[in-house]
Amino acid sequence: MASEDLSAPLGMGKRRLVRLPFGLIGAGIITVVFTTAAIWMSVVDDPHGGEPTATISLDHAVQGVTQHDIGVVGIEPGVMDDLGPSLRAPEKPDPLGPRYASDALEEGTRSNEAVKGLSTKPDQRISETSAHGLLPKVDDTSLRPLDVYARPAENAFSSSPKIAVVVGGVGLNTAWAQTAVDRLPVDVTLAMAPYGTSLELLMQRARSKGHELLLQVPLEPFDFPDNDPGPHTLLVSLPEDEMLDRLNWLMARTTNYVGLINTMGARFTSTGSSLQLFLEELKMRGLMFADNGGSSRSIAAEVAKEVQTPFSGTDVVLDDVPRADAIDAKLLQLEAIARERGVAVASASALPVTIARIEEWARDLEERGLQLVPVSATIDRQDPVR
Repeated sequence: MASEDLSAPLGMGKRRLVRLPFGLIGAGIITVVFTTAAIWMSVVDDPHGGEPTATISLDHAVQGVTQHDIGVVGIEPGVMDDLGPSLRAPEKPDPLGPRYASDALEEGTRSNEAVKGLSTKPDQRISETSAHGLLPKVDDTSLRPLDVYARPAENAFSSSPKIAVVVGGVGLNTAWAQTAVDRLPVDVTLAMAPYGTSLELLMQRARSKGHELLLQVPLEPFDFPDNDPGPHTLLVSLPEDEMLDRLNWLMARTTNYVGLINTMGARFTSTGSSLQLFLEELKMRGLMFADNGGSSRSIAAEVAKEVQTPFSGTDVVLDDVPRADAIDAKLLQLEAIARERGVAVASASALPVTIARIEEWARDLEERGLQLVPVSATIDRQDPVR
């Protein structure tokens, strides 16, 4: 015994460490696991490890085929099978966009050709006479002005992000209106002011060029009457019959448009009851509504969805600052939104600087992988704004 062990106090001798054979223990555990798995597979005879299987009895033997040659590789539910709320595919709402009518094209243009001109005469099937003039309507076959007067979107670039641009105020200045009609790409939608001069001639010229049209409707802003959009403005305080009479006066200013877009209207588009009456009337007449994006308080998208009125909202107002550099920056923002969401919509005014910047921007749009479409083609997008 070592001398230090003899001199150590009782119970305080040198302790010896016990080394456990961890490697041997680990190997034993692994061996037990694999042995258990092998025994289980040999006894249970289930190589699929518990996957759902189905057994089908055969009425007669098939030469050369045994039960081991038959297996279930997949189970697909039938058309009428209900998978339950967690697996059931979400229901898609019925599309509200245009069901393009071939006779909307200019006479002599086939539907499979690139669209150059649109019809310039009001279609009697979807028109009715009123004290104010011709009004749009839905015919007995459910044909809508939206279907007849919409510009068909090109299908050649179906997977490309889509951009729609609406240029408003067309008609207030004759020279600017002619510039917009002649210089802007035909897929740019033009919105005509109801107070413009020679609206009928302007409508015919714009549609013969191929432009889809909207009609601007003045809606009440918060600071009305200090800020007055114009005669026959729709006000939230109006009785129903007077509001509809004003709306009829506005809609009778011209024909061959697919819907309405607001001028101002921050108060009106945030007032549910008035907005619902207005949008229900547009649906009844087979028209769409485009929100110009001027108010962050607008609930037009929500109300339109509730009453099933065809709708498109604006993502970017291009010329709230009417300078070339500011407009160019907004166009880049519009492109980014389109690439992210698949569809983007812009509104603008028919100012010379705006027309010039849009014209320049659109020249190589397809080369950048983007497609310009009329606003009616954005109605059924999955992520509408506002």
